[in-house]
Amino acid sequence: MDKKLLTILACPLCKGELFYNKDAEELICYPDSLAFPIRDEIPIMLENEARALTPEEKANRKKL
Repeated sequence: MDKKLLTILACPLCKGELFYNKDAEELICYPDSLAFPIRDEIPIMLENEARALTPEEKANRKKL
C-alpha cells in the first residue's frame, strides 16, 4: 500500500483516520468499527463491502 495514498485516505463515513493492517490487507476505521478491504492494491471504500470489527480487534488496536 502506497504510504502517500494512506495519508490522504479517510473513512467514507466519519472522515476519520484509517489504519493499515498489512497482514489482512485492510484499512481500519476504529470509530466506526469497520475494516475496508484492499483488493489488487485498490482500497474498496464502500460501506457495504466493509466488515465489522470483532471486539478482540477493537481491543488489539495498538498492535497494528
